Amino acid sequence: MIDILEYNTEREHLIIPEYGRHMQKMINHAKTRETKEERNKLAKAIIAVMGNMQPHLRDVPDFQHKLWDQLFIMADFELDVDSPYPKPSREELYARPETLKYPQNFPKYRFYGNNIKTMIDVANTWEEGEMKEALVYTIANHMKKCFLNWNKDTVEDDVIFNHLFELSDGKINLKGSDEDLSDATSLMRSKKKYTNSNTKKTHYKKNNNQNRNRKRY
Repeated sequence: MIDILEYNTEREHLIIPEYGRHMQKMINHAKTRETKEERNKLAKAIIAVMGNMQPHLRDVPDFQHKLWDQLFIMADFELDVDSPYPKPSREELYARPETLKYPQNFPKYRFYGNNIKTMIDVANTWEEGEMKEALVYTIANHMKKCFLNWNKDTVEDDVIFNHLFELSDGKINLKGSDEDLSDATSLMRSKKKYTNSNTKKTHYKKNNNQNRNRKRY
């Protein structure tokens, strides 16, 4: 009896294990049929069984196309049947994907982030007027807030204006402007509120845990 035992490690490798070994045996059997008519009949029966085994994929677009592709993959591309869809190729399946081109940005002032340059470029495309002026001062206030998050200290408006002038290639010049940017207290106020709210919630949960473990008479 021990000699009859067959371990999975000794069996044929399953190309798509989700369908199980019996499905793989059915496909291997279909490959051995001599007539194409018989192979086509078995292939359609196998596709029907595969569809019943994957009911959650019925709403997926090209569901039948996916099943036929999986059939040829499990047959190791050696099943000669008529498919209603283009047959996949071994080269297409095992082809290495192209290397992704990651953006290589090395900004001079990294504490402002990469998006600030995009915002400045968009502002340069706007026509002069109140809308552009409001956008420019919004960008400047955001730059000041980013600077304070990085430096955790005060910063003069002239420093932000010089950086904005440099990042915009001299197209946005707020030097000598009479309007001041928002002060550091108002810019960092939202962050402090968020920190305090989290502290209160944590303290409340701790009190609840203490009361829960306390004996009641």
